[in-house]
Amino acid sequence: MIRWTAVGLVALVGAGWSTTAPLAAAQPRPASPRSMRLYVFDCATLKDRDPGTYGLTRDQVGSVNMSDPCFLVVHPRGALLWETGLNDAVYNRPEGGGVRHDKIDKSLKSQLAEIGYQPSDITYLAISHLHGDHSGNANDYGRSTWIAQKAERDFMFGKNLPETVHPSEYAALKNSKTIVIDGDHDVFGDGSVMLIFTPGHTPGHQSLLLKLPKTGPVILTGDLYHFPAERTLHTFPVADKQEQTAASRAKIEALVQKTGAQLWIQHDIVGNAKLKRSPAYYE
Repeated sequence: MIRWTAVGLVALVGAGWSTTAPLAAAQPRPASPRSMRLYVFDCATLKDRDPGTYGLTRDQVGSVNMSDPCFLVVHPRGALLWETGLNDAVYNRPEGGGVRHDKIDKSLKSQLAEIGYQPSDITYLAISHLHGDHSGNANDYGRSTWIAQKAERDFMFGKNLPETVHPSEYAALKNSKTIVIDGDHDVFGDGSVMLIFTPGHTPGHQSLLLKLPKTGPVILTGDLYHFPAERTLHTFPVADKQEQTAASRAKIEALVQKTGAQLWIQHDIVGNAKLKRSPAYYE
């Protein structure tokens, strides 16, 4: 079920790149491909996460650091940016940022520019959920059409947000052109790019199912899992609504069985090190 919010282009706020890391020179935008492509960007390294937060011990995880990727899906009918990473203005500097000194080596904008894309070229924006490692640069894409679960949008702009959430980093989305959805959603209308409603980590958490013509199906899981051991040992983040997360995981695992999809745990730093990075791509 889809409805449209009031539309209106808004001035972008919170410009997100550091003066210490200049943007790469933009290349001419590539022509729309005949078939879908997926680009993988390195949007941060999250350092020294406590496995106990996810019901695990240090011996059960391959690394206590996490990857924080962003993805660009280029489709003949447009481009979808999935996730925006940590805020470049805070973390894209030599010393990193935050109490753990999480680090961005290259801004998302500069990585997009290297393959010819500017924020204005992004047709659709979707994030798995509101947390800052997924929404940190959302203001840069306020001119895109934002596809948001109603439950997540209500949470993002509601009262009593957790202190760890910084709504100023995604404020431009409030009045952006928005498709508000309540459940699964076919982005381009051909079944190749599906947003899958997977609540539990947050009220409107969602995952992304891609059906790439050569690579085959891939599922990007947001924060449905953080470490691979959560999947094998069936543990849960202590802050999740665990019954909802369990149901969402069952839904995704059923999709894996039905489609034969690869499941990419976005924060799995060991698994993500094996992925092709932009400007290379999957097709």
